[in-house]
Amino acid sequence: MDVRFREIDPFNCWIWIRFPEPPSSGECSYVDGVLDSWYVIGRLGGFNAENLQVHGNSSDLSWMTYDSEDAESAMPALMHNMGQMEYQGEWGRFWIDLGTSDGVGLDVLINSLRQLDADVVQIAELVIGGINDDWPVEEHPDSVFPNSGS
Repeated sequence: MDVRFREIDPFNCWIWIRFPEPPSSGECSYVDGVLDSWYVIGRLGGFNAENLQVHGNSSDLSWMTYDSEDAESAMPALMHNMGQMEYQGEWGRFWIDLGTSDGVGLDVLINSLRQLDADVVQIAELVIGGINDDWPVEEHPDSVFPNSGS
């Protein structure tokens, strides 16, 4: 699976997935499940690079002390909204308002889709941001900042 980034507006971002051939309904269900799970975690603030205490202490987790005050002092990192996945031929796309979530959220999405590609559904390419000339994007109705670029 190739991963490419184009121009990204975090509040109005399209993410594109290209499959080697049009995906079956079962394959679409797997992809949709990954995206729904990813969004729920982001909506709950799970992608907050300011509070990665366990990751920062990963060498020895036994009896680790978790600093709740430090966690509460971190700025919230919340995804705001996500549209439904749409499929057209070998392409799939969805709109996302990444809100204040950190780039770690995109890393988690990429890692999850890479594993899905390896185990279940072949994915040729993941394109984050921008537009595809052959599939125009409309103004998303949930966009907080319309016409803020793509």
